[in-house]
Amino acid sequence: METKSHYFWAARLPDEAKHAIHARLGPKQSDFQFKRWVHEDDYHITLAFLGYAEPQQLDVSAEIIGQAIRDETSFPLAINHIGVFGRGDNPRIFWGGMAREERLFQLQTLVFKACLQAGFKLDKRPFTPHITLARNWSGESFERQWLAEHNPFKDEIPFSVNEVVLYRTKMGSAPKYETVTNLLLNR
Repeated sequence: METKSHYFWAARLPDEAKHAIHARLGPKQSDFQFKRWVHEDDYHITLAFLGYAEPQQLDVSAEIIGQAIRDETSFPLAINHIGVFGRGDNPRIFWGGMAREERLFQLQTLVFKACLQAGFKLDKRPFTPHITLARNWSGESFERQWLAEHNPFKDEIPFSVNEVVLYRTKMGSAPKYETVTNLLLNR
């Protein structure tokens, strides 16, 4: 049975930021007891998860998003802390986070509304910007203080958000995400 690809719109991280994140995590992976680590080329900030979609609906979303963000300019962010999603003692997702930046929330709102206009049914949970780093805790019972003790981003990693990308998931591949469309922000 063929697996259908899932799609999502995201803010792409520049390669230098991806390499810096990966370099900081590498020596600490034994401290971070997660089963699966995200390939460094797959680091991104999800703006709207679409799920399965027909090509024509993806094209419509790209056209509407292109119009919605045509006046948007690049802006700076910095990864500076870590967190988890899932059960407190056994988290599902380990992520890197950024200080709140209104421009990122504005960009996500534009992309989200454009996807709704293109006919997608989207998750209505509040936007929690993050970069997924690993999945599925495999150690003993997880302790929250572990996050502060092991934060590899105390010295933040700055980067610029320069483009919005439509990614396709390629299950069983590494890297797992393939660029379908990219839309550059003004500089």
